Amino acid sequence: MRREIPLYTLDGVKDAEVSTHYIYTADKLCLSALRFQRGEAGEAVLIIHGLTTSSDMFIMPEHYNLVSYLLDHGYRDVWCLDNRTSNRHSYNLFTHRFTLDDVALYDYEPTLALMRAHIGAKPIHVISHCLGANSFTMALFAKVVDGVSSVIANSVALTPRVPAWSNMKLSLAPNLVEYVLGLPYLDPAWDDDPRSTRGKLFAKLVDLFHRECDVPACGMLSFIWGTGWPALYNHENMADVTHRRSGDLFGATSLNYYRHVRKMVKAGRAVKYSGDPQYAALPDDYLAHVEEIETPVLFTTGDNNKVFSDSNIVCHERLQRIVPGRHELHVFRGYGHQDPFMGYRVDQDIFPRLLEFLDKHRAAQAQRFGPAEVGAA
Repeated sequence: MRREIPLYTLDGVKDAEVSTHYIYTADKLCLSALRFQRGEAGEAVLIIHGLTTSSDMFIMPEHYNLVSYLLDHGYRDVWCLDNRTSNRHSYNLFTHRFTLDDVALYDYEPTLALMRAHIGAKPIHVISHCLGANSFTMALFAKVVDGVSSVIANSVALTPRVPAWSNMKLSLAPNLVEYVLGLPYLDPAWDDDPRSTRGKLFAKLVDLFHRECDVPACGMLSFIWGTGWPALYNHENMADVTHRRSGDLFGATSLNYYRHVRKMVKAGRAVKYSGDPQYAALPDDYLAHVEEIETPVLFTTGDNNKVFSDSNIVCHERLQRIVPGRHELHVFRGYGHQDPFMGYRVDQDIFPRLLEFLDKHRAAQAQRFGPAEVGAA
């Protein structure tokens, strides 16, 4: 592939001080976070990607990205976490046995602790996506993390649901890929591999069934994620260059996280994957403490979501029955799973609703901390 936009570029965010911070987990991994600042910071926003993506999905130079939008609208301290599922790290390139319990238990508490070391007791808001939203809400509702002022969770949270074909893939793919094909991961960019390699041949096979466009990585992504042609996003919402570089924006993924998603889909809610004693701090059922968690959550999804279908609609309905009025739901018309952050019109169609929610809870926090501490414009 001949790149049009540099891999891991930071050119999408202008006029900001950028720094990289390293985070060490209790199970001995090193994670990282990019911090974008303009002037003296007030409260902070933490942004969390999904499986196989990274902080890059929020700083894309080809459109008005989320980090720039937040900085321009008065949120002067924005952190983008690259947790263990990020394609900026190598942890998905081997046959590991991490689950979403590991992400929930180990990745977020030290991240928030690092942010607190820099900003003190000022408010922190979280914007999360895909299995980043799933794992962060698991951490929140398991009481692993606290002190968060508000959360936006896109596509999936505590009640993962998938289309029927996706459910079949979740059941069969992990063992088939690992034990039959002997592959440590699936990579959407395999078509760029040399001829006659296993990855190249696999991509050509998938391409026979995904003829919806001429970008091989797009077809691989539809095979890896969701049900549809394409499955991950609506083509019409994506800039051409974003579509062409999808193999860079989405990295390789190993398959054990899929096993956990399958267990949660089968249970109809977020549940712990195993009874291993190291996860004793986590509840067997992540909905057990819903009444006790006062942090407001905005559940968002696209009405054409072919990856996690109506997961967040169902999640909001379930929480609404337990704690009426505490949480909110917004369904974006004409959007799917990934395009609410990667689409070329998101600054017009998506971000104003996210900003409305943040501003609402910024105002509430200003009453507690005072406008100067919060940094309200």
